[in-house]
This record gives sequence, structure tokens and C-alpha cells, in this order.
Amino acid sequence: MPDRSRYLFIRILEACNADCFMCEFALSRDEYRFSTDDFAELLPQAAEAGVGYVRFTGGEPLMHRDVIDLVRLGTEHGMRMSLITNGQLLPRYVGRLAEAGLAQVVVSLDGSSGATHDVYRRSPGMFDAAVEGLGLARDLGIIPRVNSVVGPHNYTEMPDLQARLTELGVQQWELSAIKLGREVRYQDPAHVVTTCDPIYTAQPAQLLVPLGKRFYGDTPEEQVAYFEESVTPRASLPLCLVTDDVIYLDGKYGRTYACSCLPHREDESGPGGAALRDPSGRVLLDNPAFRAHADAFKVNGPTMCDGCSATAAGYSDDLARLGRVPDWSY
Repeated sequence: MPDRSRYLFIRILEACNADCFMCEFALSRDEYRFSTDDFAELLPQAAEAGVGYVRFTGGEPLMHRDVIDLVRLGTEHGMRMSLITNGQLLPRYVGRLAEAGLAQVVVSLDGSSGATHDVYRRSPGMFDAAVEGLGLARDLGIIPRVNSVVGPHNYTEMPDLQARLTELGVQQWELSAIKLGREVRYQDPAHVVTTCDPIYTAQPAQLLVPLGKRFYGDTPEEQVAYFEESVTPRASLPLCLVTDDVIYLDGKYGRTYACSCLPHREDESGPGGAALRDPSGRVLLDNPAFRAHADAFKVNGPTMCDGCSATAAGYSDDLARLGRVPDWSY
């Protein structure tokens, strides 16, 4: 295994308080919760597997009543803790999250103002709450990051959002293409490129530049695949190196995946990934079945994955080119 810390994503619940049009968990009231006992059982194996970063996802993690305790538990075991949130509840919880040791918060923002973002998320007041929470997190020493899902409905807002996030002191920005399980078509692909290329070519000292590849591709070949076939940019050949560094745990279904883009992917052979527990019930986080799954996507991901994120693709390419990446690059 490479000499760098790995990322462990844990989906700690499915429930969510947002009604985002692009999400299968919109307004879910599912009762499943990943418990502190689950996490305590998992942490020794996570450390043994080289995990240094843990990120809670959902659903909406801040709806988990034990989320503060989960963050504290991970911090006490030497993990750098992070969570992804829609931001609605962040102003209420950010102080306690900071006290528990949260190192990074990732907030989802898809518009440059409440007038659009709240419509996309179908949740009035969400943009203002998210912006307030990001500012509070920054002031408390938590790394503020924003993830944006971009498509035909909102790509023209991204330059304004870039300026807003820069002013807010956001340190990282993931800008990834919307994935709806169907073709995504743009009326004028050339306009997408001319509108968004300046986002990526900006001087980092002046504007916040997104992580990874352009969401529509860095090369002419990637852009043709994206605009004509709805295939998002992938890790470049020969290998996807993300699979060495990422373990995604879907707590509800007890399955692990080698990339945060792979959960819920199914084929004719059944559910993807690997089972977290053996038949006796023991946790086996980085087991042979997981490694076989990871190795398959390491080799085949650059030619078969059709829903890669710009950050995952860029992470793999940076590792291949540079041999290392900065902290929190995924």
C-alpha cells in the first residue's frame, strides 16, 4: 500500500432535510443510523489500513443525533475528521463540531445566491444558512470546502459563485458534473467552455480554483465524450489510483467500495463492492474481496467508469504525475 494516508468515507445515515431534485435521498426519513459502537469497532482496522482521513456523508449527517460524539471519537483515535452537509443546520452545530475536533467541513452549494440555489435544493433559506456556517467554520479553524454539482441549469452561475467563495475564504472547491443516470445535454457546448474555462485558468492567488479536472474535460477527447456521450472525465490511463487511497463504507448495507463514486452501482452479478463483515459478523475493512474489487476498478476504471467526479479523476492524475498530493485533495 502506498506511503500516504487513505480516506474513509462513511455513509452514517440516509435521512435528509433537503429536497434536491438530483438526489435519490431527497427528504428521506429513513431510520438507519451508523452508531458510535459501529465506529469504535471499525477504528482499529481503519488505522491498520492506513486511514488518516474520515469523512461522514449521508443523507444529511447533521441530522444524526450522535454526530458530535462520532466526530469526537474519530479525533480521539487520531483521525482527521470531516463531514459533508447541505449547510442548513451548520450554524447551529458548528461550535460543538469544532470543539469535538472537526478538521474540515464540506458544504454543498449549487448556485451563487439563494434565489437560485434554494430553488435547485427546493429548500428556502438553505443558501444563507450554508454561507453563514462556512464563515463560522472558517473563524473556528475548520477548513471550509464547497462541493458544487453543475449542469445545464447552473453552469453560467459558476463564475459568480467562484467570486463569492473566494471572498468567503473557502479553501477548496469541487466542481463536478451532474449525474442523473441519463444523458445530460447542453444547448451550446462551446458556451460552456468559454464561460467556465476562466474559472480553471484563474490565478490561485486571486480566485479560488476548483480541484481536479474541468467538469467537462481537460482535453478535446474528454470534452467530446462529455458533451456527446454524457461521460464525465475519468482518471487517465493506465490506472485509477484513487482505488489505492479510498474506502467508502455504506453503513446501512454493510458494503465497502474503492471510490466514493461507486456506491449503489449494480450489475448482473448483484451489488457492487465488498461485504464489510465476514459470515461470523467480524468486521474486515480491507479484506481480500475488497482488494479484488479495488484492483478491478484500478485497472478498468479509466475505460469503463461513466460517472467519475472531477476531483477523483484529477486526484488520480496528480498522483500519477507527481507521486504525491496535498492534504485533503480528495
